[in-house]
Amino acid sequence: MPNAKGFKPDIDIRCRDFKIGCIGAGMIMAECHLAAYKEAGFPVAAIASRTRAKAEQVATRWGIAKVHASPEALIEDPAIDIIDMAYPPDQQPALIRHALKQPHIKAILAQKPLALSLDEAIKLRDEAAKAGKVLSVNQNMRYDQSMRVLKQILESGALGEIVFAQIDMHAIPHWQGFLEGYDRLTLANMSVHHLDVLRFLFGDPDEITTLTRKDPRTRFDHSDGITVSTMKFPSGAMAVSVEDVWSGPREAGYKDDQHIHWRVEGVSGVAKGAIGWPTGAASTLSYASTKTTGGEWVTPSWETMWFPHAFIGVMEQLQYAVKTGEAPALSVADNVKTMALIEAGYRSIKQGRTVKLSEISIS
Repeated sequence: MPNAKGFKPDIDIRCRDFKIGCIGAGMIMAECHLAAYKEAGFPVAAIASRTRAKAEQVATRWGIAKVHASPEALIEDPAIDIIDMAYPPDQQPALIRHALKQPHIKAILAQKPLALSLDEAIKLRDEAAKAGKVLSVNQNMRYDQSMRVLKQILESGALGEIVFAQIDMHAIPHWQGFLEGYDRLTLANMSVHHLDVLRFLFGDPDEITTLTRKDPRTRFDHSDGITVSTMKFPSGAMAVSVEDVWSGPREAGYKDDQHIHWRVEGVSGVAKGAIGWPTGAASTLSYASTKTTGGEWVTPSWETMWFPHAFIGVMEQLQYAVKTGEAPALSVADNVKTMALIEAGYRSIKQGRTVKLSEISIS
């Protein structure tokens, strides 16, 4: 990648062998999954959604040959190898279970959150293992280019022992209409990106403390609007994740400054950057290290973006897992640990205390 200075912000595609059936025709499927698969050359054989007309519209746009009348009919199509779901988490488990019963289905890519509760996520993990099927969860922020390069910098030791990290979000996600009926909002549906990527970078934390308030700018009822989570890791490192999912007034003439910034501090250096999604730009990263850059700031660059290019990595890791028999990088077993962290955050909110992850059983 030009200007990446030896880093790999994007993955190499090792497998395109398995036919994909897509369930869902909303924004995330139409604008991200299918755009990524088209660019990568992944074979999408069919699509279905809650409304056939919407599925037909998306199929025409992306040149998908077959439209099924229902998600269940698509799952039963023997021509499909991999099911790719972008569906509400209250309805997703039933479709996963239907796919686990089909002999021809080799793997399933589910959305996050995997389910509405940790208990349900654990059941799906165990049922997939019993069925001998690969179940993977679409934690796509792990494939954001700045997060991938940051992970490579951390693994090189350039920052030394990590002391502190933070993710600071002031941006408005696409709140799908179905979320308005749930009792959990920001922590389960937005913080899940950040808490998962902090696990990806630093491992599992020992404890989490989460505070929340309702956001008066969010126009539907909710319990957790703005969330702030502080975590401590076995190494002693601390991390803070802030999700302000409204980011200022939404009035004519108001010049907002939506952003997601992040920073990691070590004893030998600092890395910092921005996730480009809120402004439709590439993510950024700069770092300075007393070990490797002589204390000077270095700024690798790339042209790809989290949306849609990270979704290439998500499907590629699943294609490769099916081909090799290896566990996917985004395994359901690992995702249950992210679900446990979310559950610990909600327990912290409810009980007004720090929650140890050892309190949350995932066995």
